[in-house]
Amino acid sequence: MKTIFGPSRTRSLSQMGGNFFAAFIFCFTFVASMHGQQSPTERVTEIQAALREAKLDGWLFYDFRHSDPLAYRILKLDEKMFASRRWFYYIPASGEPVKIVQSIEQFKLDSLPGRKVVFRGWQELHARLREVLNNTDSKRRVAMQYSPMNDIPYISRVDAGTIELIRSFGVAPETSAELVQRFEAVFSPAQHQMHVEASDKMHRIIQDAFAEIARRIRADEPTTEWDIAQFMLARYKDEGMQQEPMIVAVNANTADPHYMPTKEKNSSIKRGDFVLIDAATKLNKPDAVATDQTWTGYVGETVSEEYTRIFNIVREARDSAIEFVRKNIRDGKPIRGAEVDDVSRGVITRAGFGDQFTHRTGHSIGEETHGNGVNIDDFETRDSRRITPGVCFSIEPGIYQEGKFGVRSEINVYVSDEDIEVTGQPIQTKIIAILSKPESGADEH
Repeated sequence: MKTIFGPSRTRSLSQMGGNFFAAFIFCFTFVASMHGQQSPTERVTEIQAALREAKLDGWLFYDFRHSDPLAYRILKLDEKMFASRRWFYYIPASGEPVKIVQSIEQFKLDSLPGRKVVFRGWQELHARLREVLNNTDSKRRVAMQYSPMNDIPYISRVDAGTIELIRSFGVAPETSAELVQRFEAVFSPAQHQMHVEASDKMHRIIQDAFAEIARRIRADEPTTEWDIAQFMLARYKDEGMQQEPMIVAVNANTADPHYMPTKEKNSSIKRGDFVLIDAATKLNKPDAVATDQTWTGYVGETVSEEYTRIFNIVREARDSAIEFVRKNIRDGKPIRGAEVDDVSRGVITRAGFGDQFTHRTGHSIGEETHGNGVNIDDFETRDSRRITPGVCFSIEPGIYQEGKFGVRSEINVYVSDEDIEVTGQPIQTKIIAILSKPESGADEH
């Protein structure tokens, strides 16, 4: 597999902004403790502090018909607000914010602090934007939900035409990727605890699912992927977790990373089958964040060498990524999501299976399973965002042999100020022999 960042590129990413990373440790901790209770005014004050630290002149938010859901979340606006006209909200690094709103929807941003500027036609809009953004002799650097070369599509919410418009005023749009992560992906202490609780519960539910497969097979009870998925949903309900569909796959179905059984389309689970379970959900609590785990098992007393060999490569790729993150966080060295992907992917590539690792190594975890923070990715995208205190992400390398089987092992990593925490312990170290003793197979990791 051809990596997008070569060795020299990877080193340069690590070296960038070492002092900036150190400063972020305190700032991210503060954000984590405050963001769940903030008012819009408090949020704006904190954004201004972040802009000054990043040496940016401001942050320009823009939306047209909910084209940027991040803006609503970060600014604490009603995400279901009726919005049929363009609006802009400019937060300068210092001074009063400005709301630029269309005349027939001029009250839309009234919950936000700052001066209101109303426009009617497009000429007025351009004039007002120019006045607000270009009121100094120096060229302003303004953050926007924009990613150069579309490297991070999760951030690319502002259309190219609007970026061109802002540049026409002599203003330089800069990516808001790091700012978005800071205000959207950092866990509060309560969210961290909810993630840990959900991860522990998910671990038990997955073990229970393997035990249920064993029970059904021993009882000669017809069993399908769908049956086990329904069993897990019932366990979610028991544990106070949201009802979210999961992957329960056998044999060739496991080679499709996003296979999901349905009531109408599923496969039987029988003795001698290879089984993969990938499940993600969160607690039924306000502001809860997700957990996402993948385990594999074999319906038999022992696991064949064919499956074990592939699993061991995937496990090494997973554990190498974990150790790379752990060492650098402990040493206080800044690292990027892309670098972690390179480490994990390198293990699988050297083992000769690079072409069969067909997705990124991991994704951000937040209130959605796929969050808005750093992804562990130098494959699908070039995610150069820093791994900073308070963020959480999955590490889930895989090898997929089409028509045969696929192996994935997924864990979650939470980053604290000086270390990392792998949640949902104990993590898997070998394929579960589902029919082995003890009878349930639930304690074999």
